[in-house]
Amino acid sequence: MRHIPIKLGPLALLLTVISVCMTTLGILAFATARADWNMAQKYADTIQTRYALEAEGQRFLQAAARALEEGKAPEGLDGAERDEDGTVWRTFREGEFMLKVGIASQDGQLQVVGWRMQKEWEPEGDLNLWLDD
Repeated sequence: MRHIPIKLGPLALLLTVISVCMTTLGILAFATARADWNMAQKYADTIQTRYALEAEGQRFLQAAARALEEGKAPEGLDGAERDEDGTVWRTFREGEFMLKVGIASQDGQLQVVGWRMQKEWEPEGDLNLWLDD
């Protein structure tokens, strides 16, 4: 019987290429999972801050309604300001987020006229799109 020699060169090269590809894909999968985790943490922090501001705004509305029931003016609450239209505004801040709540009382009823959530933002550079020559 004749023995045919098995050439291991092409097989070793194929296994090496497969190993390198699998290692690269593993590293990329890990890096993507890590980036997704960081993004999820940032999103969770943002949502937690927004919900905290929403809760503060709801407590302000509750205090304003209680003051109105007692016959007091809502602008007498801490941090509340009345504008020239008679709307009472209160601003809440936490981190870089801000909630601005506006209320008005008509016929003994409390009406929300503004509820705006904002995030402070500063551009990194000049936003001039047209170059001056």
